[in-house]
Amino acid sequence: MSAGAAVDPAGSPGADASHADFATLFDFLPIGAYRSLPDGTQLRANPALVRLNGYRSEAELLAAVHDIGREWYVEPDRRAEFCARMERDGHVTGFVSEIWRHGSRERIWISENAHVVRDAAGRLLFYEGTVEEITDRVQAQAALRRSEEELRLLTAQLPGVLYRLLVTPSGQRRYTFVSEGVRELCGVTPQQVMDDPELPLRLVHPEDVPVVADHLSSPEAARRPIDAVFRIVAADGRVKWVQMSSSAASVDERGTLRVGVMVDISERKQAEALIWQQANFDALTGLPNRRMLRDRLEQAIRQCRRDGSRLAVLFVDLDHFKQVNDTVGHAKGDLLLVEAARRIVGCVREVDTVARFGGDEFTVVLGGLRDTLRAGEIAQHIVQALGQAYDLAGETAFVSASVGITLHPDDAHDIEDLLKYADQALYVAKDAGRNRVSHFTPELQQAAVTRSRLAKDLRAALAEGQLHLAYQPIVALGSGAVHKAEALLRWRHPVRGPVPPGDFIPIAESTGLIVDIGDWVFREAVRQVQAWRARLCPDFQLSVNKSPVQFVNGGGRHDWIALLRQAGLPGQCVVLEITESLLLDAASGVSEQLLALRDAGIGVSLDDFGTGYSSMAYLQHYDIDHLKIDQRFVRHLGPGSKELALCKAIIVMAHELGMTVIAEGVETAAQRDLLAAAGCDYGQGYLFARPMAPADFEAWLAARPPA
Repeated sequence: MSAGAAVDPAGSPGADASHADFATLFDFLPIGAYRSLPDGTQLRANPALVRLNGYRSEAELLAAVHDIGREWYVEPDRRAEFCARMERDGHVTGFVSEIWRHGSRERIWISENAHVVRDAAGRLLFYEGTVEEITDRVQAQAALRRSEEELRLLTAQLPGVLYRLLVTPSGQRRYTFVSEGVRELCGVTPQQVMDDPELPLRLVHPEDVPVVADHLSSPEAARRPIDAVFRIVAADGRVKWVQMSSSAASVDERGTLRVGVMVDISERKQAEALIWQQANFDALTGLPNRRMLRDRLEQAIRQCRRDGSRLAVLFVDLDHFKQVNDTVGHAKGDLLLVEAARRIVGCVREVDTVARFGGDEFTVVLGGLRDTLRAGEIAQHIVQALGQAYDLAGETAFVSASVGITLHPDDAHDIEDLLKYADQALYVAKDAGRNRVSHFTPELQQAAVTRSRLAKDLRAALAEGQLHLAYQPIVALGSGAVHKAEALLRWRHPVRGPVPPGDFIPIAESTGLIVDIGDWVFREAVRQVQAWRARLCPDFQLSVNKSPVQFVNGGGRHDWIALLRQAGLPGQCVVLEITESLLLDAASGVSEQLLALRDAGIGVSLDDFGTGYSSMAYLQHYDIDHLKIDQRFVRHLGPGSKELALCKAIIVMAHELGMTVIAEGVETAAQRDLLAAAGCDYGQGYLFARPMAPADFEAWLAARPPA
């Protein structure tokens, strides 16, 4: 389409007929058509082209084109390119240009098709072509490009990857848009994805491909919404967790157009994994914790029900572990727990479960057992393994282990009973001296029921006046004088009768009742010593046992020192008897409490001396007034015996440290004489008297010959 004068190409035979055919064809074409000379001179323009340029007739258009000259094209270079391609190729197809609409000088876009017409001799006669206005299409495409660019800029600011995916009716996939986030997430460019629609699927972790591929397996599947979590392997090899949400935006003859977003949730998955790990596994040892233990135990029980096998639950408790903590420190105590866990795991199969139940207690689940004797053998191996020396970063420590065993379905069918029965068996093992294995029996359950009932009854015993104190004299071995006694707690049950202290004192300690009971014992002892100081001896002294639990609870609810002051009594009228295990509990403020007692003049007696852990190492750290030799050393006392040698050593050591010595369990005159000869200060036992009520004590004392 060029400007120029109109010239009719006459001069060849049949030109008139050809011209008539050309005019008829042009008149009916719905798009603009033209004929022009190579120099740009316009020969013809059909009505559609006339209308396209804003004129009423062909003559008006041709005249206007002649006047306007060669300014038709907005970009002259496009005209030059058109001519060059016509000369080179003899035709152009879909040549897009921006031109002036002649009538209004409006800028429009056209698409032009043209070819060269030659005569029989090959000489160029003219150009013929068609012109279609495509302004709306170009503007729409430009708007679409702007929209795409705006979308790309917007999505570049958003986390993750946004995309449009066309799934054709034949199942082929083509991405029509991919945001810039794909670079950071996958390590590839948006163009790479659009050029290679299979690339995203290749980035999916091999184990997770079905999660994604199933949604794209057919055109029907492509219409369903997707909300999937899976892993990808980025271009740099890093494995990432992603969440993809996608749904069908439209469905037409082209196929299903899906829009979706894919975001990196690796940090969330890591946090979830950490939370799950912390919720189910012990942070120190890495073993399953109680929660995971229950889950594993449930699975093991279901397996037993399916195949008819049996399982064993082992409760493993480290003996004297607290003493290790207090002697070498908690950090090294943790090292011991880690090593203990490793040793237990080494004693069982990979399919078995070893869990840390809490503190220094572990639980083992042995599943698929055909021979229940195997559980006992494994328990013995665990005891032996845990009894070996521990190297704790330069410190050597020793602990033993106690194990309780229960079986499914022999002893119980559900988890609660299995755990309870294993704990009962463990209690028996520790009560029998530790460092041993105990199996659950129905008798243990009966004993546990009895303990439970005693605990319930004990709560009412104090209020109902069922408790009382008995007093056992402490005799000076050198002179036979008696100005000391130990106050001993007794319980007369209204139905059971007398309940041994060994049965109810541990219950009182485990339930915390010992705090209230201990306060009552102290008040009763103060009342009694006040009376006896007035009637028997002005410096009479009573020993009162104080449980470690009472120290842990801050020394009791009542201020014992204030109670003595209110009664007008000196602190020296009372001696508190404590056990060696209490001295190991530095965390409970024992030192401060003992110091306060010392400042008030209240004496302290160390009971059952020689049976604890490293007891001698603590004597230099605490102000102890009396040592009580445990009756286990006295029971087999005889001339030349090892027990006598130990007693002598204890007596010499105590005297060197400024302490007096009391021997418990003296039952024969021979024992008394050997102790006296060894320099022991006091004796206490059935040789002298059993524990008595206050009136009986006074009668017994009155019947004794003067010291």
